[in-house]
Amino acid sequence: MELLGIEKYTKYVGEEAVAAVVRAARPLYGLRLLHVNATFHGGGVAGMLHSLVPLMNDVGINADWSLLYGDPSLFQVTKKLHNALQGEPVDLSEEDLANYLRVNEAFARYSPISGHDTIIVHDPQPLPMIRYELRDTPWVWRCHIDISTPHETVWEVLKPFLLRYDAVVASSEAFRKPDLPVETHIIAPAIDPLSELNRDLSPDEVERKLAQYSIPRDKPLLVQISRFDKWKDPLGVLDVFQRIRQSVDCRLVMMGNMATDDPEGPEIFARVLSQVEGMKDVQLFTHTDALLVNALQRAAAVVFQLSRREGFGLTVSEALWKRTPVVATDVGGIPLQVVEGQTGYLVEPEGYERAAERAVQLIQDRELRERLGAQARMHVQQKFLMPRLLLDWLRVLGAFV
Repeated sequence: MELLGIEKYTKYVGEEAVAAVVRAARPLYGLRLLHVNATFHGGGVAGMLHSLVPLMNDVGINADWSLLYGDPSLFQVTKKLHNALQGEPVDLSEEDLANYLRVNEAFARYSPISGHDTIIVHDPQPLPMIRYELRDTPWVWRCHIDISTPHETVWEVLKPFLLRYDAVVASSEAFRKPDLPVETHIIAPAIDPLSELNRDLSPDEVERKLAQYSIPRDKPLLVQISRFDKWKDPLGVLDVFQRIRQSVDCRLVMMGNMATDDPEGPEIFARVLSQVEGMKDVQLFTHTDALLVNALQRAAAVVFQLSRREGFGLTVSEALWKRTPVVATDVGGIPLQVVEGQTGYLVEPEGYERAAERAVQLIQDRELRERLGAQARMHVQQKFLMPRLLLDWLRVLGAFV
């Protein structure tokens, strides 16, 4: 596979944007950088790192990527932490905390951290490893979830680890924590237009991919691409679909893989599977197939993202890039992507009736879909493509150098 080069993005972002990346990288030549997260695939973090790490190397940074290897007991705990940081009251026991720290201590002891100039730690899973390392380089915590209203008990447990970090990076100004006296930078996520997930597909390619999975094109297609996670409200999507079918005959496809650090995924999927039993025109997929996601987002009349809480929801930008309007909840980073009435429509969490009305409107008005789709593509092109993400990181890293 040919490595991505920054110049290949010129057709999408222009020569000046590419030149700005090269200029920002110049003071960082040879910087030895390590990203640490918990999964190699599944979810937006791993997806971005698959593109970001090679691009950092392409512009002169010696960037590595390491995974926190944990057993199921760790991910049971870190899922609790994830839910708590998004505001859910959870019961974090002494045993939970001990398991969390035990794995991070072991990882810090045996991981390839030494020899790097800067460490970027992604999300709560590897957060405490900083406690077990001798500090001789800057550490940055990159938080990809909404921590604006965390469960206070858990926040107070995690906050001492955060105070050890040189900087925090969040996805939105709305996530900045006034009570956290650590320098905080805002970097919105971005998609890679050259990846299998987002590259251009011909109509024939779309048809062949859908046919491979026996997805008919005889009716308007509604799609939600998300992990089977309670925060993504998959049961709510089914409620909206049933309301839409009272006005329009259509088909729903829900697709979401099982991230290795999300032990709740199989349970939520089982609930959805039980709910759709006997329902007509609903298809569920848990495959890891980027081209299928790509084809579904292109073929859809409407893409949903009906999250109750959301860090950013990068699948929204993926759909908008493919000129497909999105009906989504007004939470987290979604309103940065869905501009009301211009790239799609926003509804309140559990606003199922309004979501159904907007979807019916889009299904029945092709001209409206095409107009919003064209504006959606332009919006993502201007704000949410990989070179901008790389440039933001180079500027943050430049502050340390």
